[in-house]
Parts: sequence; C-alpha cells; structure tokens
Amino acid sequence: MSELIKHECGIATLRLLKPLSFYQKKYGSAFYGINKMYLMLEKQHNRGQDGAGFASVKLDMEPGNRYISRVRSNEAQPIQDIFKKINERINEELELHPEILEDIDSQKKNLPYLGEVHLGHVRYGTFGKNSIESVHPFLRQNNWMHRNLIVAGNFNMTNVNELFENLVELGQHPKEKADTVTVMEKIGHFLDSEVGKLYKKLKEKGYNKKEASPHIVEQLKVHKILRKSSKDWDGGYVIAGMLGHGDSFVLRDPNGIRPAYYYKDDEVVVVASERPVIQTAFNVDYEDVHELEPGQAIITKKDGSVHFKTILEPRERKACSFERIYFSRGSDAEIYKERKNLGRLLMPEVLKAIDYDTMNSVFSFIPNTAETSFYGMVEAAQDELNYQKNQAILKEKEGLTDERLSEILSLRLRTEKIAVKDVKLRTFIAEDSSRDDLVAHVYDVTYGVVKPTDNLVVIDDSIVRGTTLKKSILKMLDRLNPKKIIIVSSAPQIRYPDCYGIDMAKLEDFVAFQAAVSLLKERGIYKETVDAIYDKCKDQSEFAHQAEQNHVKAMYEPFSYEEVSDRIAKLLSDESINSEVKVIYQTVDKLHEACPKNLGDWYFTGDYPTPGGNKVVNKAFMNFYEGKNDRAY
Repeated sequence: MSELIKHECGIATLRLLKPLSFYQKKYGSAFYGINKMYLMLEKQHNRGQDGAGFASVKLDMEPGNRYISRVRSNEAQPIQDIFKKINERINEELELHPEILEDIDSQKKNLPYLGEVHLGHVRYGTFGKNSIESVHPFLRQNNWMHRNLIVAGNFNMTNVNELFENLVELGQHPKEKADTVTVMEKIGHFLDSEVGKLYKKLKEKGYNKKEASPHIVEQLKVHKILRKSSKDWDGGYVIAGMLGHGDSFVLRDPNGIRPAYYYKDDEVVVVASERPVIQTAFNVDYEDVHELEPGQAIITKKDGSVHFKTILEPRERKACSFERIYFSRGSDAEIYKERKNLGRLLMPEVLKAIDYDTMNSVFSFIPNTAETSFYGMVEAAQDELNYQKNQAILKEKEGLTDERLSEILSLRLRTEKIAVKDVKLRTFIAEDSSRDDLVAHVYDVTYGVVKPTDNLVVIDDSIVRGTTLKKSILKMLDRLNPKKIIIVSSAPQIRYPDCYGIDMAKLEDFVAFQAAVSLLKERGIYKETVDAIYDKCKDQSEFAHQAEQNHVKAMYEPFSYEEVSDRIAKLLSDESINSEVKVIYQTVDKLHEACPKNLGDWYFTGDYPTPGGNKVVNKAFMNFYEGKNDRAY
C-alpha cells in the first residue's frame, strides 16, 4: 500500500502438551516453546511494529516459586528486544547455576519464561499511545494461583464507555477507560466470582482453602466465565488469555471480524492470527491448520484437554476483507489466489481506460504489497493481448507471410518496475506530523521505459487518504511523460471509518469523502445535505450504542461510483500534472467474488456488522460537522 495505515495486532498462543524433557529429547532443547513463540511473533511482524510482549505460565510449581513471567517492549524492534531480554535472563541464571544445564526439572524451577503455556502479542498503537503500559499482554495478579489472569488480544470495542460503566456498577474502580483494561477486568470479575462459588461449595463439603485449590482448578468452567464476560461486548476481537494455574483460551467475535487459526496434535496446541505463521513455525500442511469459528473459543485445560465451546451465538460472517487485500502475509495459499483475482477482475475497466491498446501500455505496481494483484492483472492483460493476436492472424490469414506472423506472435505485454520505494524513508515517516514534509521522497521512478505515446497503468492495494499519490507518486510518474496515467486500486473506495481494529477513524481523512464533499458543493447541495445528516446523527446519538442506521451513506447517494472515482482523480492531480489521470477502483461485488469468505466491507459500504459501528460512523460525521479533530471511538 502506498500509504501506511496502522492496523490490528497479532497474537500467538502455544500450549506444550508434553513435559519439557520430551522436547529436550526430541528437538534438542527444553526451550522449544520459547523458540517457536519467537518464530511465530517474527512471522507476524507485519501486524504490529510499535510493541511486543510475551508471557508464560509454568505448571505445577510449588509455593514460593515464580510461575508467571512476562516481558514487554516498545523499543524500535520490540520482538527482538523482548527475546534478547529473555535470553539474557536465562543465560544469567545458567552462569550462576551451571549445575542445572543437564537437569530439565531444575531449569524449569529456576529459569524464567521456561513454562508450558505461552502467550505472545505484537501491536500497533492504534490510538497514538505507545507507552509500555499500553503493550500487551496485560496481567491481573492475585495470590490465589487460579485467580491470576493474563490477557492479550487483537481487538477494538466500540462501546468502551458502556463497558466501563458496567464495571463501575459491579463495584469496581477501573484505572483506565481503555478497551483492553475493561475487557480484562470484566473477565477477571467473573473469574473471581466463579472461583468464589466453587470454593463455597467445596467449603460446604468440608474442604479448607488449601485442599480446595486443586478441585477449583479441575472444576473451573472457563467457557462460563467467557459467556458472562462477553455478553455486552460490541466490536471485532480475538482475545487470548491464560490463568495462573495453566488453563488457556482464545475467543473470536461472533461475526468473525478478526482472524484466528489453530493447530493441534499430541505435542502442541497453537493459535495465531494467520495460517501460514503456524504452517511455517511447525512445518505442517495447509489442511492441518483450521480457522476458529466465529463466536467460538478454543480452551485448553491444565490437564491438556482441548475443548471448543460456542461462547456467543454466531452472527452473519463479516470477516475483515482488508486481511485478504493487504494485512495478512501473502504466503497463505488462499490469500495469494484471492489477491491475484483482485487484479484480474479489474482488467475489464483497465482495458476500457486504455482503449484496449495493450501494445502501447506499460503495466506496473506500487511496491511491494500490490505485487500479487499486479500478477493477476497482467495475466488478464496477457489474455487480451493473445486475443488481439488471434484476431490479427484471422484477419490477415489470406495474405499472411512468415515474417508478418512472427511479427504478430512476437508482441509482448510491457511490464516494468516503475516505482521504487525508499524503505528507510517509509519507516521514518510513519507519524502524521512528519508525513507531509517527507512523503514526496518516499518513491523514485525508473526512467527510460515509458514513451510519450504510452499509457502507464499502476496498481495499488488501496487508496485511503491519497496523500502519497498526490504529493509523491503521481508527480514522479508524470516525469516519465506518459500520455495517460491510470491508477488502479485493488480495493474499493474507502468511504467510512473502521472501528474494529484498523486505524481509520476520521471521515475527512478519506479521499473518497473529500470527493463527495467536492461534488456536493459543485452541485450546490452541500449545506442542505450535511445539515440533514448531522440532525439525524445527533438525534440517534441519544440511543447509546444501539444505533440502527448509518446516516452518512447520504453523502454518496447523489453520485455514481464512477463520478466519485473521477473526482478523486481530479483531487489527486493538480495543475502541475501534465498527463491525463484516471483512477479505477475495485467494485464491492468483484471484491466479494475474489474474496468470498471475507465479506466484511463496512469501510467500503457503510454496512457495519454491529450497532456500535453505526454509532461510530455517525459520531465521526458529527465531529467532522462540528470541526472537532477527535476520534469517534
């Protein structure tokens, strides 16, 4: 993608089902679990680079011995930083106690992080917060082993205020009004309650507190705790947790908005945000890695038994389509195929835009994530060129010479790497405050491959703000002096905020919204339109998070899809651009055709899967109307 948008986090959980000595004997290291967690987090580096954390739980530790370890980092390379700290701690202990080098039981007792239950997390600071206190996993401590709770997740809740008030009504005093804190405290409340009920029953049977503890561990129903905790949650989420005694869980939202995949055998139970992460880390086949169903939790008890429980009744599946377009690694077999289809399905509109002149057109892409869609687009373009060759041969068949046949058959599609990204600058300008000053230098172009008679077709994953296109890419491409520049987006027009994990919070940031504003003003209906939308949003804001309608759709209703695309092209190309500029967006129908399992499209259509989504978009419009530079969630 030509622009950075910070997005959802990545999680990884690993439960070792055998004693540590088993992994020492089979794989040559008792640190098998730690090594696999490092690999899984590194393979999800794409999902978050602002912070990383790792926590582990040791099973069956005697009182007086540490059984929970946690490390977090918000350094520039947080994954490397946390595992450097882990290695340093372990090496310090081994130097102090060299006698435990061959004694796995002693290593488990004395070395931090060397446990059987692991939880890792990578994140982006979605709200602009990147203090160490905001980095997952979060820890809720208690002297009773089974009341310790460690939580990490890939989620945004749209109704944080309501969840906060619920906690206050329960008598709690939350330290922060953040969705991570409220989620953890809600789970913690019902964990405490469930433990209390079990202890009360055991006490009536004559057990004292010490005698009751192992029975509580055995009888604790994690799925009941999760059902009670998640009843009022509104958002997209995958929430992972560990209890101090060794139970662990991963819960997915009922619309399946955020992704979660699992693998289990007789040695491990693994969950991660992406399928190929597990495939690579554990060298298993595609078919062996399964998707966690919406509303479902995978729960691994201390005894190693694995249970799949429906926590929330599944609703219409709305898995995030941006996962397929951009966020997830393209090494997933399904995603690779879908991204190629996204490019292929755009070709009919591209051919119209170049008047089917494939011989005088150069095809390229915005590096590096648009490359797969580019392959699909080029394959479709090659099909068209082959058709043109066939037609030429049939037309000239009566007088066709060997020389002319060779000339026709030698025609090749022209593909070039036109845009070259400066990776260092790309990293440096991640923050809005400095983006505008340096954005013009993010890309260079390859000179000498485009003629003044050529169309230049360049595909990007998505066009969000249009800032990089306007201030850098289009100006660079125009230096090549093509006849026409066609910018192709493999994603549809982003018209509405996301509130389930992707950092797209303000309507006025979207170039599609800017285009709608411009068109409304040109037609002289701007004020009446925005006033009417504002009044409806304000009226509905009184209904808390149960907003039933997205009123902002009215901004786009007067215009066709092509009109908005054409206005975006006009907004992106100022008078300094000599070439004709056209912008072609994927349609929503073709997006669904290419990615049939991930139909979450609220940022394109405004059709939010939860009431909280409608509340957020209406609030975003009110902020825009009132001139408030605030987030809507």
